[in-house]
Amino acid sequence: MAKRKVYHVTKSQAGGWDVNKEGAQRASGNFDTKQEAVQRGKELAKHAPLGQIKIHGQNGKIQTEYTYGDDPYPPEG
Repeated sequence: MAKRKVYHVTKSQAGGWDVNKEGAQRASGNFDTKQEAVQRGKELAKHAPLGQIKIHGQNGKIQTEYTYGDDPYPPEG
């Protein structure tokens, strides 16, 4: 089974909001607004055979997450 590609939308230290793929060294994009970052993160996750986006608040805690593709039920763990 293919590994799920997970993207995170987080507040950037440089300003704005970043979309980061787990394990990547650089951000997939930096955006002025959180809404723009979420939109881009959803696009990236939807185009992966197995994708997920985790949206963080300004405090760094996960607010929402969306899973695309095969979502096993019941979840593992």
